[in-house]
Amino acid sequence: MFEDLSQKLELVFKKLRGQGKITEGNVTESLREVRRALLDADVNYKVVKQFVEDVQKRAVGQEVLQSITPGQLIVKIIFDEMVTLLGTSAAQINIAPLPPTIIMVAGLQGSGKTTFCAKLANFLKKKSRFPILVAADVYRPAAIDQLEMLGKQIQVPVIAERGKGAIEIAAGSIEQARKAARDVVIIDTAGRLHIDEEMMREVETIKSKVNPHEILFVVDSMTGQDAVNTAKAFHDRLNFDGVVLTKLDGDTRGGAALSIRSIVTKPIKFVGTGEKLDALEQFHPDRMASRILGMGDIVSLVEKVQEQVTEEKALKMEEKLRKAQFTFDDFLDQLHEIKKMGPLQQVLGMIPGLNKIPANAQVDDKALVRIEAIIQSMTKQERLKPHLINGSRRKRIATGSGTSVQEVNKLLKQFFDMQDMMKRISRGKIPKMFRNVQPFG
Repeated sequence: MFEDLSQKLELVFKKLRGQGKITEGNVTESLREVRRALLDADVNYKVVKQFVEDVQKRAVGQEVLQSITPGQLIVKIIFDEMVTLLGTSAAQINIAPLPPTIIMVAGLQGSGKTTFCAKLANFLKKKSRFPILVAADVYRPAAIDQLEMLGKQIQVPVIAERGKGAIEIAAGSIEQARKAARDVVIIDTAGRLHIDEEMMREVETIKSKVNPHEILFVVDSMTGQDAVNTAKAFHDRLNFDGVVLTKLDGDTRGGAALSIRSIVTKPIKFVGTGEKLDALEQFHPDRMASRILGMGDIVSLVEKVQEQVTEEKALKMEEKLRKAQFTFDDFLDQLHEIKKMGPLQQVLGMIPGLNKIPANAQVDDKALVRIEAIIQSMTKQERLKPHLINGSRRKRIATGSGTSVQEVNKLLKQFFDMQDMMKRISRGKIPKMFRNVQPFG
């Protein structure tokens, strides 16, 4: 999402690093560029004004003027202020001391509200909770059907009472949840194409009837400043507890994420990062600031890996790599794990340095599909012993996978190079290209 903003900020930092000394003059000039980059990203102009002022107050102090590495310190100051802007620390859901915890979800139609309800239920289920979904959106055609279908996919029950009104459904759902021994009730309220008085009165009434422990407002981050204005209108009537930003994997400039907390003074609690029901992340301000400033997000990447790979499996793979027994079957298993982690461009964006891929450049997820097709076109013997793959076998594999002999050759070369590197490392011989690599930080 933030690729374009990241690129512009990186250019500003590059200029600053070339300065022998930071002065009030070049700080002012650099912050002018930062201001322009944030406005281009559709960040609220009042938020941008305050942000730049806060950075400038710190940047013209003696700590910067006398710094040996002024460029790095400016980045640190901007990082700290951006974390503050985004919310300082991760905000948790309010859990009731006595179950069930009641979570009410509100938002405009088309914001991804119903899908978020299912994603949240799936997220809480993984945290050893027992959620139940309530279909209280009785106006949108097929909304109840959609929630029932999503609930079936994640094996979470859905309270769906066709023919009843939204307020009656929501009010009666709490007792039903208790009878079903469910400790979290997630109520999907109705959305409209725009804010209207009837909609607001209904969600206010539902709030007064069910007394939710948590009200989450779902907003489409693709709508930019409209998202901020909508959030403010809902907050004035509902006084919600947190914001959910959906479609952060889309082609959006990120202005809503950087503006919304300052305008409504409520934390962003979750972000939707894809269409799948496990594509939901708890929002961490420091990690998001790190991504925006081009530092990657190793912590989130490690968490994604841990979700997909068990400790036992990781140890077995480590042993195979150490003994240079890594085969194409193992390679195929690793490809499947990578695909589960989400779109390749999103995963690469978490690795420091790889976020500098140009904003308009697309990382081809189909490349993984082609590699998978090549491996699956090999015989079991060829996967175990790739050195058996001669010219005629390469031609057969290329034909079977719908690729070219050149692509097969390229994959084999990369695989043999990796095996060779693993052999050297296991013997304590670090390849020359890795000898001077310094750890991040």
